[in-house]
Amino acid sequence: MSVTKNVLITGGAGFIGSNLSLKLIEKGYNITVLDNLSKQIHGENPVETSPLYLCIKDKVNFIHGTVTSVDDWKKAIEKQDVIVHYAAETGTGQSMYEIQKYVDININGTAIMLDLLANFPHQVKKVVIASSRSIYGEGKYKSPELGIVYPKHRIAAAMDNGNFEVQFEGSNSDLELLPTDEESKIHPSSVYGITKQNQEQMIMTVCPTIGIAAVAFRYQNVYGPGQSLSNPYTGILSIFSTRIRNGNAINIFEDGKESRDFVYIDDVVDATILGIEQENANGEIFNVGSGIATDVLTVANTLIKQYGIDVPVTVSGNYRLGDIRHNYADLTKIENKLGFKPKFSFDAGVKNFAKWVLQQAVTEDKYAKSIEEMKAKGLYK
Repeated sequence: MSVTKNVLITGGAGFIGSNLSLKLIEKGYNITVLDNLSKQIHGENPVETSPLYLCIKDKVNFIHGTVTSVDDWKKAIEKQDVIVHYAAETGTGQSMYEIQKYVDININGTAIMLDLLANFPHQVKKVVIASSRSIYGEGKYKSPELGIVYPKHRIAAAMDNGNFEVQFEGSNSDLELLPTDEESKIHPSSVYGITKQNQEQMIMTVCPTIGIAAVAFRYQNVYGPGQSLSNPYTGILSIFSTRIRNGNAINIFEDGKESRDFVYIDDVVDATILGIEQENANGEIFNVGSGIATDVLTVANTLIKQYGIDVPVTVSGNYRLGDIRHNYADLTKIENKLGFKPKFSFDAGVKNFAKWVLQQAVTEDKYAKSIEEMKAKGLYK
């Protein structure tokens, strides 16, 4: 691709979007950002105090707007060659009681974009959609009796009795966790996951019919310097970091053995740029992760060690409805097709992240309030 390409990044002032913007600018791209500067991510006075916004200010063509506005989309799409669509509501727990908001922004916002691309003149040649591992729901497992299985969502009755591992009908033995590949069953367990599935499917279905290349990236749990430390709804490393630095105890849900695939921000940006630049990415869906499962108790203990602040850690048996047990990425496809391999191990990434966190002011810990909200809705047990 030529270095004069114009790229629109929706949600480009967010954590992943701002990092991608800066890397693309470095490579000679012209970047336009459409972002609503949500207070949940950027704080009360984003234009003056949001580090994420300030790091791209004056470096991009910034449109303060929303993906639910046809006019904002029209302004943003003009003269763009590529759209990277990040703008979305992202909290899994929050999605279970702010359903209309998630549908309006994630699904309807995407529908407006596709409507404009289908019906009005433009020069967009490629759309990259930030999908999510949440569309899989539970990961892929192997049963000694049944072979490959995809367990259903866990039920409250089992978890109330401290039984947090997934079960599969007809299998009496423990299931073996496997890496989840792109052909795995899609069965999201949250409204957020449903909206991401919908976004991905709409883009991968509509774009090819109107002559636009489409690429989807199913990101695992992204973390790293720049992640909002004040958002209590998403980003477990940021939530734990803010609690530790405030001297607050950490309550580990379930038995602490639930695991996720934590992928460092630089790796995510590198993978995304491969999708923008390589033609053999067109029409394809890729997992982006570290390819390694790390349990939540390990995350808490690693962060405590990094900050040198000793706070109590309780493994409580509490749980959130809609949470999955395990999921980590099979990276075979993205490695074979795009040559992507993650460069950062969890330990190396957390070291960088913690170093950055310690340079930031200690932010107010709003996590307890977010838990109260979920408790009031019957989603936190």
